[in-house]
Amino acid sequence: MIWNAFSIALREIGRNLTRAFLTVLGIFIGVAAIITMVTLGQGATLAVKAQISNLGNNLLTLRPGTGFGSRAASAGVPSFTQKDAETIGEQISGIAAVAPVRTASQSTIYLDNARACAVTGTTPVYFGINKWRLAEGRFFNDADLRSGAAVCVIGDTVRKELFGGEDPVGARIRIGRASCEVIGLLAAKGQAGMGDQDDTIIMPLSTLRRRLIGKTSSHDINQISISAQDGMDSNALINDITSLMRQRRGLGDNQDDNFNIFDTRQIAETLGATTQLMTMLLAAVAAVSLLVGGIGIMNIMLVSVTERTREIGIRLAIGATAREVLLQFLVEAVTLSGVGGILGIVLAFGLCAGLAHLIQVPFNFNLRINLIAFHFAAAVGVVFGYTPARRAARLDPIDALRHE
Repeated sequence: MIWNAFSIALREIGRNLTRAFLTVLGIFIGVAAIITMVTLGQGATLAVKAQISNLGNNLLTLRPGTGFGSRAASAGVPSFTQKDAETIGEQISGIAAVAPVRTASQSTIYLDNARACAVTGTTPVYFGINKWRLAEGRFFNDADLRSGAAVCVIGDTVRKELFGGEDPVGARIRIGRASCEVIGLLAAKGQAGMGDQDDTIIMPLSTLRRRLIGKTSSHDINQISISAQDGMDSNALINDITSLMRQRRGLGDNQDDNFNIFDTRQIAETLGATTQLMTMLLAAVAAVSLLVGGIGIMNIMLVSVTERTREIGIRLAIGATAREVLLQFLVEAVTLSGVGGILGIVLAFGLCAGLAHLIQVPFNFNLRINLIAFHFAAAVGVVFGYTPARRAARLDPIDALRHE
């Protein structure tokens, strides 16, 4: 019986294709909008988490001062010592690696090309902590660190600006007042929230101290990069590091911390949750068009009942039950909304593929979201098609046959 009702529904839709298309337009647009918003929102969430994760493995960054954005927040606050980094690695459990970091802005020159660049002095474990990979050459090692070798590894942006298409590995560049051999080229990471990650030169900490900026104080480490072990509770780790650093910096119980700890995992989770919330809000707004489409289906079905009153009367007169008539018009309403849902899914697929490429987020076409949107569209057909179907089922056969 249901298959027969479905066949009749397709026949009626085929008789009035233009009207049927206009009827399902709201469903069509609503389904496409919901799927597109949710899919792009999920892609944006994945992109944010990947971008934060790209900064490092379970990365905690310890910096002097009370914030990241304002220079005034760290004015007058002492930097860290190399012993601080060593003590954190020795006394705090759950830490995989620790790297002291000293940064400075230096002029860099190669032949006729010159530019200012951020130079980082650190230890070899820094590359693993921050998930740096090599495109060519090698990282500096412990022997380079002990000897203060004049070697460096450069980012992809530095390569483009100084070398163009030339191979940089083995070339010597001038950094500040020192000549330095490029021994490695870092694989590109791209932009992050803190700027271009590839605009960097990394060298042994001892080389930076001896050849570029000197060492006038033991408090010359302006950042400590910390990699937590997998599965470690970052909140507990932050509390342990905070207690240790307060002790080493001689802070009293009534004094605020003069350092801060940046946790990439917490930032990724917070940004991901925010993105998902915005996605749900946008999807809810898009769902309004489904309701508008449902109203359109109800109106057209009421018109259809009026136009087919004599047909309904004949069916009732020859033995069709009210339940069968009700089912017939419900099936037609659901068919209309289902066709709109299928067209919406097809449109959403194209939109998602194009927009994901345009805004550079992962294309994550989720089957579950598509099925939910389709079933929601079918439910709209049932809800808004019930009133016209019930009206058709309750027609009196005699009155229906007399209808002009």
